[in-house]
Amino acid sequence: MTNLQESLRRELLRTNRSGAYSSSTLVDCNTRKYHGLLVVPVPELDDENHVLLSSLDCTVIQHGAEFNLGLHKYQGNNFSPNGHKYIREFDASLVPTTTYRVGGVILKKEVIFQHYEDRILIRYTLVDAHSATTLRFRPFLAFRSVRQFTHENSTASREYQEIDGGIKTCMYAGYPDLFMQFSKKNQFVFQPDWYRGVEYPKEQERGYASNEDLYVPGYFEMPIKKGESIVFSGSTSQIKSSSLKKLFEEEVADRAPRDNFYHSLVAAAHQFHLRDRRSGSSKELDDSDDRYLLAGYPWFKCRARDTFISLPGLTLAIGEQDYFEHVMKTSEKGLREFMEGKPLSVKIYEIEQPDVPLWAIWAIQQYVKDAGKDKGYAMYGQLVTDIVDYIIKGGHPNLRLDDNGLVYSNGRDRAVTWMNSTANGRPVVPRSGYIVEFNALWYNAQKFCAAMLAEQGKAKEAEELEKRAELTKQSFVDTFVNEYGYLLDYVDGTMMDWSVRPNQIFAVALDYSPLSQQQMKSVVDICTRELLTPKGLRSLSPKSGGYNPIYVGPQTQRDYAYHQGTAWPWLGGFYMEASLKLYKRSRLSFIERQLVGYEDEMDYHAIGTISELFDGNPPFHGRGAMSFAMNVAEILRTLQLLDKYSYQK
Repeated sequence: MTNLQESLRRELLRTNRSGAYSSSTLVDCNTRKYHGLLVVPVPELDDENHVLLSSLDCTVIQHGAEFNLGLHKYQGNNFSPNGHKYIREFDASLVPTTTYRVGGVILKKEVIFQHYEDRILIRYTLVDAHSATTLRFRPFLAFRSVRQFTHENSTASREYQEIDGGIKTCMYAGYPDLFMQFSKKNQFVFQPDWYRGVEYPKEQERGYASNEDLYVPGYFEMPIKKGESIVFSGSTSQIKSSSLKKLFEEEVADRAPRDNFYHSLVAAAHQFHLRDRRSGSSKELDDSDDRYLLAGYPWFKCRARDTFISLPGLTLAIGEQDYFEHVMKTSEKGLREFMEGKPLSVKIYEIEQPDVPLWAIWAIQQYVKDAGKDKGYAMYGQLVTDIVDYIIKGGHPNLRLDDNGLVYSNGRDRAVTWMNSTANGRPVVPRSGYIVEFNALWYNAQKFCAAMLAEQGKAKEAEELEKRAELTKQSFVDTFVNEYGYLLDYVDGTMMDWSVRPNQIFAVALDYSPLSQQQMKSVVDICTRELLTPKGLRSLSPKSGGYNPIYVGPQTQRDYAYHQGTAWPWLGGFYMEASLKLYKRSRLSFIERQLVGYEDEMDYHAIGTISELFDGNPPFHGRGAMSFAMNVAEILRTLQLLDKYSYQK
């Protein structure tokens, strides 16, 4: 903890169900513009999150001597006030807990983010002290979008109002009030000032502007006795200060321990839950609430493709079938509105992407395996047949079904696949035409739908769809299988992409594959040789042109590396499913060893979760967003598959 080279790399993320979050490094030194103690959506302003309370510095005062436990990085690589040197212990197994020692003073700090309110709670406990001790708290305010910076200005309001246990203040019109309250009576000293030149090294690394000024309205001060606890609340709503201690205890009791790999993944899975509270701020869930899955933290929204790929792993794999149904109810509404050409009433982005309905069918397929055919078909059978009919009848504006049974998408000028990075307004990887995973998904969707229709006694419709699927199968093999034993990534007229990419693995991993057993083995073998890393599959083989495995530098440099060799754990999940499908129990120990590579990540980047992507070359550093839904989901689904195959004879 006292070694900043180590501790500043490690981040903490705590969330609630509204998309709000609290995040910083282990030593409470913000290194990203996205970091903050209280970061909340402000829908009245825009569609972004906003940092209201950046940090809260605590100072221990004894015999007139002040020991500031805060830490900020300023320009010129200056750190101040170096409070990390007092840290003696850190534990995040239940709630993040930091123990400080200043001479004879031992102070424990515990941080929790309330589940159903935009409220950060911090409990300070004086474990030991040999003389009178006072605590002083200095709040650093930003009141800005996570994508911007704030600087000293005369527009910011310095007004505040004293309330029960603290103050409320608001720097700019349009923002909600920030309520800062303590469980103990305190004195607020109005001492407004700007702290200038606060710097965020993560933004520097990414080639962005990286410094700002933060406003401090003054400080709170109160005495504390040995054994006493004081709870701080930072929120967009007021609370009775006398209830803070009880609320903190209730929130702690509601947390499951992150005491092993699986429990950490489950806790990470829950962080992606998001609900649009149509019924106010009641803690009770309401069936009218829209339920979503965020694609990741800190900057992702709810994206359609990510939702359907993540859904089985984040719900079914951890025994939460009900949440699958909640999210699918919201998502089905969006899918049907899109297919019917109506404006979207749900907050799901990129639902127009051509593979989205195919991934929706894949997600439903996993639900049917989990819930049983009767329930699965009753819940989603109509949606599956409607999607298949929609594609066959040419309803999608960019998913054309050709006479050869393959689906065609135009991605030359606009990225249409998950490989969606762009540079100068054009796709870095312009995958267009017959795209390998689109057609693998289309074949799988037809076979699944045909089997469902047959089960429902609709023999004629099932037979017709089987014929269509057979045509797709033959054309798939003719189009994508090449003489070197792997699959072309996409084919558009005379243009064939011979790059060895991971998208071919879906043709093996999906329940219905258009490939023969030998062809499947050949695909898995080449993925093993050229794409497999301890952190998932590379997005491009080192032997292919344009290999660029290190995701660092300014935006353009990162855009060119994003899908050109970086490794993605969620792709590794489908690779491991394909391996188990082909080699059964003989690959169990191999898969278990692969998963060890992810377990190591639990305490290396963002504690208890999995980064967005990893460098394709050793030492495979985690990069991008601190927590990514598809990665967490596919690791959980792989663990579920391991259990399934372990118990098979």
